[in-house]
Amino acid sequence: MRLGVLKEKGDETRVSVVPGSLKRLLKAGYTVQVEKGAGVASHYRDADYAEAGAELVDRETALGADVIACIRRIDPATVASGKVLCCVADPFRAPEFVKECADRGIVLVSMDMIPRRLSKAQAMDVNSSQDNLAGWKAVVLGAASLSKAVPMMTTSAGTVKPARFVVMGSGVAGLQAIATAKRIGAVVYASDVRLAAKEQIESVGGRFIHVDGMEDFEDASGYAKPLTPEFVQKVNDVVCGVAEDADVIITTARIFGRPAPITVPASAVARFKPGAVVVDMNADVGGNCELTVAGEIVTTENGVTIVGTPNLPGTVATTASMLFSNNVTNFVVTLVKDGAVVVDLKDPILTGPPEGDAFHVPGMGGMLLTHDGKIHPNQTRLAGVLA
Repeated sequence: MRLGVLKEKGDETRVSVVPGSLKRLLKAGYTVQVEKGAGVASHYRDADYAEAGAELVDRETALGADVIACIRRIDPATVASGKVLCCVADPFRAPEFVKECADRGIVLVSMDMIPRRLSKAQAMDVNSSQDNLAGWKAVVLGAASLSKAVPMMTTSAGTVKPARFVVMGSGVAGLQAIATAKRIGAVVYASDVRLAAKEQIESVGGRFIHVDGMEDFEDASGYAKPLTPEFVQKVNDVVCGVAEDADVIITTARIFGRPAPITVPASAVARFKPGAVVVDMNADVGGNCELTVAGEIVTTENGVTIVGTPNLPGTVATTASMLFSNNVTNFVVTLVKDGAVVVDLKDPILTGPPEGDAFHVPGMGGMLLTHDGKIHPNQTRLAGVLA
């Protein structure tokens, strides 16, 4: 069994497997073939891989492995039929990529489609591991862009009041942002459409922003239920009102497979105070702030700085790669059965929890997108997009 680890192209600085994961992969029976230079951008040297037991190979050889690991999508034309391709496919934004993989007979496994509520799947959840880092880095960027100190300081020259942070959303990224901002001495206000999030926000030191009429907008799986446009607008108006006095505003709203919703319109930014900083965590998918420019830091006429850094996990590539590698390793070792790579169609992580299970999502299977030359039958929502 061979596992091929590819060097990412473009501006992606992470690598899907790091040397520290090789001991477990080799023990599981894999021969690990790493494309030369794969880890350089994240400070993992070829010598580190070789010392850990990997074979350093060219890209063509790595692409010939039984299981191919990478982060970004690659050209399906470079992958032979029957190979297992593990990557972040982001299928609803790239349905044609999925279709081409199916047409070529590739077994496509999307690391961002983990049924994260299954206890077994949590150690494979790249969304959580990378979002956690992104939430931390968003606070670091916000504090670095601020023209004032963050913690309260009592000095002989006077008292410095603590900075005020507002975190919009309290998923994995939001909770880490709240906790990080609190640790560096900020007063943190946070919002979410789920009443259940109030306790989580307060547990990490945040102050919950309550919106009149809020109910427990959470389904049995723990995710937010769809909300009416009117209520979404009401939430955004209330939170943006609180943000008018904030020094740093961090936006985290991301909808799987869709453009990021606008939670901070230009009209709200116009009311923010001079020197305020908006860190938009979703610049790469359209941005939560109407004035965000992906890959740029802009300053508005009223002196508000808007940080549109994409791929925040990639800015801490060494750590992000290590966590991503752990997720990948935890998954690919489950494919090993009696010394061979086996795609078990009964595994709920691959094909989704069965109908009737509390964690079943209609139309959404698990990680397995294509198999046997077609879209997997459990992925009816994805098939509908391609129809």
